[in-house]
Amino acid sequence: MSHWKKRGPHCAQSREAAGLSVKELGDAINLKDPALLDLVENGKAALPFEIVLRLASVLGSNDPISFIMRFTRSSNPDAWTTLESLGIGRLAVQAGREREFANIYRASDSARMLSDEEFAALLGFMKQAFALALAFRSESSGQRVRIRPSARGAD
Repeated sequence: MSHWKKRGPHCAQSREAAGLSVKELGDAINLKDPALLDLVENGKAALPFEIVLRLASVLGSNDPISFIMRFTRSSNPDAWTTLESLGIGRLAVQAGREREFANIYRASDSARMLSDEEFAALLGFMKQAFALALAFRSESSGQRVRIRPSARGAD
């Protein structure tokens, strides 16, 4: 159980950042015994995956996949090991990368004001630039990168 002691504070940090007491959070996720949250925060219990899913609806509403992955890893290492062996950890990485691309668009007021035609032209340019960047990276690292036709601006 020593590995939980290092990780238990993550639960408390998320709860405190949301401005909730242990009881309020327990009530929000319909937890019969909020003392379980205290045990998790103090590194004395693992959090069942089903409870992690409920917590995600309250504490991770802006980014539930990352929240679920992070919380499962810190609160129930055995469940995380199983999920990781199934490749679920890679799913979180991919979701994070996609979110970063979306954030580039969201951060640009100019991009959001483009007409459909202007946006299509910009998207075509971005696809070509991305393919070029991947090709450049593969040449400089000696790795081959395969690009699907749809990533080359063919759609």
